[in-house]
Order: sequence, then C-alpha cells, then structure tokens
Amino acid sequence: MIILKPFDRKDFERLINWVDNEEILAQFGGPIFSFPLTIKQLEEYKNDKQRLSFKVVDQLSKTTIGHAELFPSNDNTTMKICRVLIGDKINRGQGFGQRIINELLKISFLKPGKEKVELNVYDWNRNAIKCYEKVGFIINPGKISKSEVTGNICTAINITIDKQHWTNVL
Repeated sequence: MIILKPFDRKDFERLINWVDNEEILAQFGGPIFSFPLTIKQLEEYKNDKQRLSFKVVDQLSKTTIGHAELFPSNDNTTMKICRVLIGDKINRGQGFGQRIINELLKISFLKPGKEKVELNVYDWNRNAIKCYEKVGFIINPGKISKSEVTGNICTAINITIDKQHWTNVL
C-alpha cells in the first residue's frame, strides 16, 4: 500500500540524490529541469501552483520511495501525469508503479470535469509502458515528440486513459 503526500522542501535532497545522472533526470524530469538537479530548480518547481507534486510513501515501511506529479492540461478536461519516479532501485519492479498511477488517477478523476488523463513516456522505457498499459492506458499513435537526451534523439509517445475506461478496468 502506498500513500501520496505533498512534496515539500524537506524532500528536495532525497530527490536530488535519486536523480544522480543526466539520463535519469531526462527520463524523470523532462524539459523542466537541467542536470544536475538543484535546490533552486526544485524551489521554482514547487512554487508553480498548478503542479500537484507528491512524495510517495510506502505505508508498510513508512519510507518515502518515490515522487509523482499531476498537472492540469489547457483544455480543462484532461490531467497530465508527470515526473513519476521510484527512487531506490530496490523498490522497482515490485508493483509500486501501478499503485502510484492508480492513486494519481483517483485524484484526477475526482476533480470536477476531468475526463481524461495522459502522459508522455520515452519509447525505450518498456517497463514504464507495460506498467501504464496494465492500468489501462492506451498508446495514442498520432501524438509523438522527439527530444535530445544525453546526445541522442529520443522519441516520447503519448498514452491516455479516460474516466470510463479506468472505471471499467478497476
């Protein structure tokens, strides 16, 4: 079981320690951060009132194991999931990702008017894509983007889920 709690200043150092190389930062942070991640960048990030940023706490061990964010889309009917990270490698591959995504979906679909959730993920991040598909996300083949990550051009795919489909998957 996990719980999402507000991400605050006392969580900054932990996140900085988790994001210890440029590839992880690009995968986690997308274009809003630059390597190395700093307190100043996180203060600016935290001051953006549109972002709903969370630390992810494992209720069994009472330890913070990750980070996640929700961000409203411009169309007022869509929420975006961003910056999902399970920090320590020992916690990866244990089903935390699906639990995090389902908690973010609960929050998203409880907000009035939110009918769809989307996210972007690099096409080479097969484990994350599998996680999202298990929850019910579907790849949107018409919406891709390219960016440079550590000197390589990478393709990000867009995946979506609507409220009705998510409810049926539960």
